[in-house]
Amino acid sequence: LFLDRSDAVELPIKFIPRYAGCYHCQILLKSSCDIRVYEIECVVNTDHAEAELEFLTPAYQAVIQDIPISNMSSQNWQLEAILEGQGFYGPPVINVGLGETALYPLMFKPIAEC
Repeated sequence: LFLDRSDAVELPIKFIPRYAGCYHCQILLKSSCDIRVYEIECVVNTDHAEAELEFLTPAYQAVIQDIPISNMSSQNWQLEAILEGQGFYGPPVINVGLGETALYPLMFKPIAEC
């Protein structure tokens, strides 16, 4: 059976999520001769945010800033950290359970005055 564009029916859906996360939904459509189930998955991301940190420490002395990461989604997160810049260190992966806040320990250890 081939349906052209004129046979299409729009099904408007309004979705207002409270938090970032993955939301699943099923839509059941019935008629006298057909039943169809559509599964929908919506992934909601938070707005892109920028932050700036300033580290002051004597050369060769490390300073650590714990950065809070809150998971308000409906699933556990395993986040990969990619650090760029000389003297910055931190764990390559951090796990944040659902509904939890984890601290990412970002360390800056300068090897010279800069």
